[in-house]
Amino acid sequence: MTKLLIIGSGGREHAIGIALKQSNKNTTLYFAPGNAGTALLGSNIAINATDINGLLSFAKESNIDMTIVGPEDPLVMGIVDTFQKENLTIFGPNKLAAQLEGSKKWAKQLMKNYNIPTANYHAFTDYEKAKDYIKANNQYPIVIKADGLAAGKGVTIATSQNEANNAIEECLLNKKFNDAGTEIIIEDFLEGDEASIFAFTDSKVILPMLAAQDHKAIGDGDTGPNTGGMGAYCPTPLVTPEMYKKVTETIFEPLLQAFQKEGITYKGIVYAGLMITKTGDISIVEFNVRFGDPETQVVLPLLKTDLLTIFEAIETETLANISLEWSTESAVCVVLASGGYPNAYQKGKPISGLTQKKENTAIIHAGTKQDNGNIVTSGGRVLGVVSKASQLDSAITQAYETTTNISFENMIYRTDIGQKAKRYQ
Repeated sequence: MTKLLIIGSGGREHAIGIALKQSNKNTTLYFAPGNAGTALLGSNIAINATDINGLLSFAKESNIDMTIVGPEDPLVMGIVDTFQKENLTIFGPNKLAAQLEGSKKWAKQLMKNYNIPTANYHAFTDYEKAKDYIKANNQYPIVIKADGLAAGKGVTIATSQNEANNAIEECLLNKKFNDAGTEIIIEDFLEGDEASIFAFTDSKVILPMLAAQDHKAIGDGDTGPNTGGMGAYCPTPLVTPEMYKKVTETIFEPLLQAFQKEGITYKGIVYAGLMITKTGDISIVEFNVRFGDPETQVVLPLLKTDLLTIFEAIETETLANISLEWSTESAVCVVLASGGYPNAYQKGKPISGLTQKKENTAIIHAGTKQDNGNIVTSGGRVLGVVSKASQLDSAITQAYETTTNISFENMIYRTDIGQKAKRYQ
C-alpha cells in the first residue's frame, strides 16, 4: 500500500486525488487540510498547507511514501528542501527553482537571458521612478505586477495614467501586498488569447500535457473582475499541433536548458501561461511551478498514463522512459461560486444536489467543509462540475445538466464555459 499526502484544500487537490486513486497501485490518501470532497477519497488532516513543520512531522510519523504539493505558497517557502533534508520523498520544485513563480522579476530575467518570448518589462522599488516611467512611456493598456505571490490579485491592467499610478501606489506606498509588493514589474500589454499548458519534468526531460483554456472573469463573455478561474476546457483548438510544437521548442525546451545551465534541479510541474496573438506569435504571460486550478480538473481526466507512475519517474529521474497517453475526448469544468466572489462573500451555506451520479461527470470540491453531517460552503469557488465526452459540445451539455441540479444560497456560475472554442474552429 502506497501512502500519499496531498497538500492543499482546493479543487486542484481533489482532482489530483481522484487521478491518484485510479492508479494501478493501491494507495491510501491523506489531504492536508483537504475539503469535504477529499474526505470521501481519503483522510483529511487538520494541518494548514503552509505549516511546513506540522506537515513534516505528520509525514514522518505516518510513514508517508510521497508528498504531493498542490499550492504555490509552500513550494516558494521551501517545503521541498525541508522534506528532502529529512530524506522524505516529495513532489515539486525546490525553493531555488520555485522562484520561477515566487519572483516575477527573477522569472523575467531568466526568460530574457535565455531568449524565451515574453513581454518587455522594467522593475521598480521606487514609487517616483515608477511613476516617471509610466508618464514617459505613455502607452496604454500597461501591466503592473507585484513581484511576489499575491494570491492571483497582484496584477493590474491599467488603461490610463491615473489607473497605473494608483496600482503603483497600492503596491509601493500602501503595501497592499506586504512583502510581495515591495518591488513591482511594469510590462508591455500583450494582446491575444490565453491558453495554459502544463508539463512534467524530472530535470532531464520535459513532457508537455494537453493545452487547456481557463475562463478568468466572473461574468459571461469575459466580463467583470478577474477570479481564480470560473471554468476551463481541454483540449483547446486555439493551440494547433504546429503551435504546440512551437511551444515545446521555443518555451519548454529552452526553459529546461536554462535551469540546467544555471545549475538548478527543477523537478515537478511547469505551468506555462501563454498569450497567443492573431498572427500566431506566442509569449509567456507567466510561469507557475504547480498544477493550475481549474485547468487541472480538465487535463487530468484525459490522462490515460498512470499519474503515480509519472510522479515516481520524476522522483527517480527516469521520465524519459514514460510516454504520455491521452484520451481523444474533451473535458469541461464549470465552477460554482459564492455570490459576491471575487469580493466579499458569505460562508456556511448548505449545499444540495451532491449525490447525483452521472456517467463521465464528477463533482469536484473546492471551498467546502463538513458541518454536523452537512456539506456547506467555505470558500469563494465552491465546486467544479467536470464532464468529458467525445465532443466538446456534449461535455458542455452534460456539465450544465449536472450544474442545474446543485444549489446553495446565492450560487453563481458562468453559462458560457467552453464556448470560446468556437472562435478557433
